[in-house]
Amino acid sequence: MKFNAREDIEAPIAKVWAIVNDFDSFELAALRRGIQVTRQDDGDTPAWQLAFAFKGKPRQVAVCLEQREEPGLLVFAGDGRAIAATMVVELVELGPRRTRVTVSTELRPLTLAARLMLQSIKLARSRAVRKYQQGVAKVASMIEARARGQSAGF
Repeated sequence: MKFNAREDIEAPIAKVWAIVNDFDSFELAALRRGIQVTRQDDGDTPAWQLAFAFKGKPRQVAVCLEQREEPGLLVFAGDGRAIAATMVVELVELGPRRTRVTVSTELRPLTLAARLMLQSIKLARSRAVRKYQQGVAKVASMIEARARGQSAGF
């Protein structure tokens, strides 16, 4: 199952790139939302172990940065017990003060139970896509506020 969202940000690509690569602020945002985050860097490659509750059950996911190409591409891979995910964040310069952020996430089931869960999400696909796009829009507006120098935390 694949989700896509695209947002335009009123900021130069260099500022957006710096904010998107500020992993500490994203870690703090996850902690504020009740996600336990443990950073597990191995040299130059950032990696995290996440623990959270989803649908009433405790979940654990290992996330790592697989690819980073300045100034416009980040690829993350996430592996849980039931679902594997890949998230691609692309930045495209639209002008000297405008950047387009495209976020794509692909979920792949690893078990039959996960396949059934993703099938139920597919049945309510329009709602799931809308929530995904709203989440990306919220993060994009926070990035824009930080680029303007306002203290908008994630």
